Amino acid sequence: MSQYVVCGPEGPIRATSVSRAPAAVRAVLFDFSGTLFQIGTYADRIRAALARPVDDAAMDLMLCGLEAGLSNPDVIEAQRARDVSSEAHRHAFTTWYASVPELAPVAEVLYGQLQAPEHWVPYADTASTLACLTDHGLVLGVVSDVGWDLRKTFAHRGLDGYFSTWVHSYEHHTEKPDPLLFHHACRELDVDPAETLMVGDHPAKDGGAVGAGLRSYVLPSGAAPGSHRGLDAVLRLTELVSSSP
Repeated sequence: MSQYVVCGPEGPIRATSVSRAPAAVRAVLFDFSGTLFQIGTYADRIRAALARPVDDAAMDLMLCGLEAGLSNPDVIEAQRARDVSSEAHRHAFTTWYASVPELAPVAEVLYGQLQAPEHWVPYADTASTLACLTDHGLVLGVVSDVGWDLRKTFAHRGLDGYFSTWVHSYEHHTEKPDPLLFHHACRELDVDPAETLMVGDHPAKDGGAVGAGLRSYVLPSGAAPGSHRGLDAVLRLTELVSSSP
């Protein structure tokens, strides 16, 4: 692996004597949630967990409670380093769910849904994008801040075969943007960071791959489950399709 360039506030600390065009992309790393998959809506999950009808007014109150919970000091504290272990991940989410009194009795059920493959839906353009990339010889990996092994979720949708490495944060006891995670994926794929594109939806975490010497593309947040995610941009960035209109 070549040493990636270390930059200070104004630019590279060490001047390079040779100016070279960017290396061709040989590998693409993908985040999981919000990038390739999205879990079902909170309303659907809550109704399934409570196993009883919930009218719209009651549901709105619970959703407002979840929104308010994000500002709860105990919930905020529970999110710190939540992806460095399975235990921390479970604690972070169950603490948040339980901040809504009506959901406290089913906090573990709601957390169990996160690990259940059937609750996760690929975006409409996930499969076609992965197929195009691999058909053109690029190697793919998953790098995700997560508390459980994602392979069963991908296998449930028939998408696991596209990937040659799986880097789960909890298995390495650290979180993105720690270069350790990105570099581990590059070693597993036998590619240089400069030949690798990281695709995700979090500016600091996935965009932080740039600090590890990779290129990065950050998708806008908020896409609905099963919708078109805009992953065709990845094909343009890897020069597999033309960006011309």
